[in-house]
Amino acid sequence: MGLALANPVQDQAEGLRRLLVRDFPRIVTVASGSAGVGMTTAVINLATALVRDGKDVLVIDENTGANNLGGTLGLRAHRDLLDVMRRDKTLDEVIILAPPGFRLLPAGRGMRMLGKLGSRDQAHLIDCFARFAPPADVVLVDAAAGRASRLLPLNCSSHEVVVAVSPESASITAAYALIKHISGEHGKRQFRILVNKARTETEARIIFDNMASAANRYLTVSLDFMGFVPPDDKLRQSVHLGRPVIESFPAAASVSAFRQLAESLTRWPYREGENNSEGGGLKGFMQCLIQAGQGSDTNPASAGSHGRREQQVNHV
Repeated sequence: MGLALANPVQDQAEGLRRLLVRDFPRIVTVASGSAGVGMTTAVINLATALVRDGKDVLVIDENTGANNLGGTLGLRAHRDLLDVMRRDKTLDEVIILAPPGFRLLPAGRGMRMLGKLGSRDQAHLIDCFARFAPPADVVLVDAAAGRASRLLPLNCSSHEVVVAVSPESASITAAYALIKHISGEHGKRQFRILVNKARTETEARIIFDNMASAANRYLTVSLDFMGFVPPDDKLRQSVHLGRPVIESFPAAASVSAFRQLAESLTRWPYREGENNSEGGGLKGFMQCLIQAGQGSDTNPASAGSHGRREQQVNHV
């Protein structure tokens, strides 16, 4: 049997597709129903694994305080997305280059003000993200735990949402409640599940299967299994060191898991609108967040008060 000849037209089309996808990064929001699941640690190590795989990664951190993603790495963020909204700083001036090699955007204070932006501030912020360069291959969003997150109205079907859960019954209940809230209030129908601290894949699969069955039956929601990370003393030790476990203990059991998760993420099929100019990219993501934030600001007295909104942003 002769060798199959390469199809130059098909190869050219595939190359073009990759170039187009490069302009519209894969955007993944990692959420959890409660604190203590290990979500921030997972985001750090997933981002590091992606960087090691040659990907350009931007991490958006919605959390504030010493235990946020930057603080976990020993970084002090003197600026925030709010400074961009106020026009005090550019997006490039706010972003930090984290030691693992990914870019970090502290956004906790800014996210709280999205619902108060006037039309000119909205356009300014969207334009900042539209011109973001160099473009990222993957954007990971470390959302605040539970309903404290301002990213919950993620009804943009083109963006992925990963819900992190641990084997504890309270964590499973909180994760399911979060999925129920997001799907019921904001119409999100698809989620991916990351099981942290599961001793085996079998245990992780049982947790996922139970959640997926209940979500499908009672919420009409589809869940996909992203993977699991086993409990690992080296992972906990790396947190105390303020470094990714991939760098500190490359032979640790959890490192293999994070590498597999990173590889899996890059192979996810693109959802409708994820890699086009209408819904894809950071511009589309920010448009979605602003629209959701404006929708949640339903006070009639403030709905038409453009000047008051701008004043609130400038005096936070």
